Amino acid sequence: MPLNKLELLGMEGYISNYRRGRHTVKLKQNILVFPKITTRKEAKKLIGRTVMWKSPTGKELKGVITRAHGNNGAVRALFKKAGLPGQAIGQKIKIIK
Repeated sequence: MPLNKLELLGMEGYISNYRRGRHTVKLKQNILVFPKITTRKEAKKLIGRTVMWKSPTGKELKGVITRAHGNNGAVRALFKKAGLPGQAIGQKIKIIK
């Protein structure tokens, strides 16, 4: 199912987890999952897009999708400063640009 640029804007997904290894957790990098994106090829079309998470206090944290993660359509996003807090895992995220 090919997606055009207008369908990508405003698309909602959720924050799956931090990028992590066996001994380390990279707090600035998160793994995002979008339900409409199911392959690595479709995920590569999202690279460079800006995503936003809105905290319960109303603060908006923005990040950039940097690359695909795995073969099932997940992507990695890089956030500035300290990254996203742990309470953001499992919550919705939105493509804004």
